[in-house]
Amino acid sequence: MRHRRVLGSATAVGLCLIVPALPASAQLAVRPQAQLVSRQAVANASNELTGTVSDRTGRPLVGAVVSAIGSESAFAVSDRDGRFTFRTLPQGPYIVRAHLQGYLPARPRLVQISTSARGDFPITLVKRSEAADPPAVLAAGVGPVDTAAVEPDEGATHEHDELAWRLRHLRRSVLKNQGQGVPGFEDFDVSHPWTGLGRAVGESARLASSMFAELPLAGQFNLLTTTSFDRPQDVFSSDAVLPRSIAFLSLAAPLPTGEWRMRGAITQGDLSSWTVAGSFARDPNAAHAYQAGFSYGMQRYQGGNAEALAAMRDGSRTVGMLYAYDNWAMTRAVRIDVGGRYANYGYLSDQGLLSPRDGVTVKPWEKDSLALHASVSHRESAPGAEEFIPPALGMWLPPERTFSPVSRRGTFTPERIDHVEAGAERRMPGAVLVGVRAFRQRGEDQIVTIFGLSPAGEVANTGHYHVGSAGDFEAVGWGVSASRSMGATTRASLDYSLAEAEWTGRSRDVWALANVAPQVLRRSDRVHDLTATVESVVPVSSTRVFVLYKLISAAAAPDIEPAVSRGVRFDVQINQALPFGFARSRWEALVAVKNVFHDEFDSGSIYDELMVVRAPTRVVGGVTVRF
Repeated sequence: MRHRRVLGSATAVGLCLIVPALPASAQLAVRPQAQLVSRQAVANASNELTGTVSDRTGRPLVGAVVSAIGSESAFAVSDRDGRFTFRTLPQGPYIVRAHLQGYLPARPRLVQISTSARGDFPITLVKRSEAADPPAVLAAGVGPVDTAAVEPDEGATHEHDELAWRLRHLRRSVLKNQGQGVPGFEDFDVSHPWTGLGRAVGESARLASSMFAELPLAGQFNLLTTTSFDRPQDVFSSDAVLPRSIAFLSLAAPLPTGEWRMRGAITQGDLSSWTVAGSFARDPNAAHAYQAGFSYGMQRYQGGNAEALAAMRDGSRTVGMLYAYDNWAMTRAVRIDVGGRYANYGYLSDQGLLSPRDGVTVKPWEKDSLALHASVSHRESAPGAEEFIPPALGMWLPPERTFSPVSRRGTFTPERIDHVEAGAERRMPGAVLVGVRAFRQRGEDQIVTIFGLSPAGEVANTGHYHVGSAGDFEAVGWGVSASRSMGATTRASLDYSLAEAEWTGRSRDVWALANVAPQVLRRSDRVHDLTATVESVVPVSSTRVFVLYKLISAAAAPDIEPAVSRGVRFDVQINQALPFGFARSRWEALVAVKNVFHDEFDSGSIYDELMVVRAPTRVVGGVTVRF
């Protein structure tokens, strides 16, 4: 805190020439870190789907964009042999189709992705007749249907679970029988109790989807409601935050060389906010698998919390962020990661915060899965950044809480973390992916986040929290991780780390913290962090379950009271596919319960989650539409 330093790209690259480095973060780079045990680590199992795109004569087609719409929207482009590959898809059912200019869109087909998924998925495209006039936009939705578009693939095979059987045997509606449906999908029977809604909005949905039938465009629309509470009994009391409604929209447009994506979320009320982000990611198999993007978040508070109003001047509740990373394949065995992000916070006196990152990954032997990696990074974070910057992983929510400094100084102090790491990972017998690592950290102005305080010190609701600085520290540690698929539909991961830390600088907020959270003022620690994740899919009901459990403890020196600090964090999310949809859409009900405060684990401080005092539980529920 008495001195500030930034590891610039030149210094970082120099260190990388000495020690090989780790891939960049899941949001800001092409591949996630090996030590990241989270939803991304679970998703990065060897759940691959490969296939070929060809015409009716069997000739392979190059440049076809293949989309897979399910728990995530993914895209791939066929090569000169017509082959395409989806890597690291989360398990579950997906709707797969292909687009290529001059050809009719392929008939959508359902496939179940798992670790035992088949190795070849054939797709046949029918060439559009050059003599025929292109159909009008309206005709694509409510006019005559080109029967060539719905011809079954000769080599198509079908999944045999209950969901697939029901999709194949749904009764056709009156509109479908009259030839006015969208090619490739059978409409649900309007007499079905779940699909009465389809009768009201079915025609509009078909018309809207038909406008994009020729485009490889996919997206997601969420209508969510969220609230948070400190104790379970508070969920029905005034101590819980009033429920807020959130609308989220994501659009993705793949190209043969990469993918464009735009996302946005908005909420209204006494605390109204919105966030928008855009990015471009190049094909990860390219020599330069770069990606770049931006995000901008804004918050307006018109409530009655005097602390929240005094903490920031009007118009300063804004954050803008830019990032760019390049994953460069120098040779078959060596890949280098270079890049960083820059964020500007309207409520900080500093002009902006820069977080560079460099690294390299080396695979010594072509036929062996062993990978050596190392990284060096400098991360700068502002108090309250979680409210504005979209998380690298997990659910995307706009700013929905207010915060203020814990001390009377009334200023916000950024946190700065220098992180150096080296490690290795290898796939062992039994399909177990094992990783080891060693790291060193230096932190300045470690952020403390305190929930449940009011000016008088009594417990208050969880819609407002206080932030401060716990001081500076230096830490050295190591960690191990393992992940494995258990059966065709379940995958589990386990990660453990141990760090020895010494606090080297005094907190600026020592007097304020001593009164409200004395456990964050420390001299030396042994920090244990155990994180377990499980993701499972129930194919019969198309239910997807994700569970993260994190146990953190820090044993302080004997002369510090309290001697031990503990934290338990969890994130449980359930997605249930609904038995209706329109055209290319897939509907899901979502319920999530979590008290994890930091969604971004990579290169972060070992104290980030431990220094969240009385973390509230957040409940999110709603409907997700993937199209």
